[in-house]
Amino acid sequence: MTERDPGGYLDPTKPQALEGITVVDFTRVLAGPTCTRMLADAGARVIKIERPGVGDDTRQMGPFADDGSSEYYRLANVGKESIAVDLKDPDDMALVRSMIKHADVVVENFRPGVMAGLGLAPDDLVAQHPRLIVCSISGFGQYGPMHEEPAYDTVVQALAGIMDATGWPDDRPTRVGTSISDIAGGVMGYCGIVTALVARERTGRGTTVDIAMLDSTFVLMQQCLMDVLGRRVRPTRLGNRHPFMYPFDTFECSDRPIAIAVGNDRLFETLCNAMGLTHLPADARFATNVDRCANHVELKTAMEKVLRTDTCERWRGRLVDAGVPVGMVLNIEDTCKLDQIAVRGMIKNVGGFDVTGTPLKFGTWDSVGATIPSPDLDDCGELLRREFAPRPDA
Repeated sequence: MTERDPGGYLDPTKPQALEGITVVDFTRVLAGPTCTRMLADAGARVIKIERPGVGDDTRQMGPFADDGSSEYYRLANVGKESIAVDLKDPDDMALVRSMIKHADVVVENFRPGVMAGLGLAPDDLVAQHPRLIVCSISGFGQYGPMHEEPAYDTVVQALAGIMDATGWPDDRPTRVGTSISDIAGGVMGYCGIVTALVARERTGRGTTVDIAMLDSTFVLMQQCLMDVLGRRVRPTRLGNRHPFMYPFDTFECSDRPIAIAVGNDRLFETLCNAMGLTHLPADARFATNVDRCANHVELKTAMEKVLRTDTCERWRGRLVDAGVPVGMVLNIEDTCKLDQIAVRGMIKNVGGFDVTGTPLKFGTWDSVGATIPSPDLDDCGELLRREFAPRPDA
């Protein structure tokens, strides 16, 4: 433990939470690899099955590092072992079946039906290996009227409502600035697998896990769903404004915007005192959160009149000192430079390249995450073929 890490979360000598768990990873691109990267960060052994000569699609996607390797591939595949396997070759399929026999988890993100076509249907694998957990991640899940349709992140963002909810009222729907549906599907896959592992410890039974990117993105839409499911109102885009709390928005300072989030009357009074607007809490237009939401235009005008008198950094300091939730609007390059990111190990150097750390911090277990770089294609192929060579008597 250190002053900068008082809980010892980044102590690499601690054991890993999923140590001893073996994962056979058929995934590619981002949703599935995000899930298996999280499993690797938690200590699982992840064996990545790749196409001979080609590998994961993202190996050919930019941006590229100076050595020609893909950063897209690198970030999602830290901590894994790679083996190139021809799934149409009987000998290679015998090897794959041997791996699955010795595995705890199988993860795949093919279109529904592909695994069955290979003779590896998830239900059949669990029937053959009753303790096995088989997680399938796809755009729309393993059943339902859309389940056979192809999907990438942007398609799912469009269908899930998150694109229509993002942007300004007088402008067009906007894709969220990251592959949120892919990432949500991967995180939900991790949640499903870890839940199934806990259940297996209690019951001895494995299971299939069916994760849809559409489902995973849909459940992120909580505030819009409050309108649709509760109030029966069609939501509209609000820009950076919170639909049910105010001031909860971005505001212009003299140089750039600042994000201020005030969720109750006490915080509003604190904010007004820090800004020298002590008369506002007594104004009937702003007395309660409901009033402030109804009169948000007038309140934002009054606040920005004061905020524009000084810089974002100076206002941030004053408001932080007062106890108001506030943040500067940063480019991700600037976020990477925050001491908070460094202290929590959210950027780490693995194999000479910077990659993201794990957001899961355990008191008992190692929270550094995987320290093995993303693998070259088939980098462990020879060793894995010897380790898992099918044995007639096994």
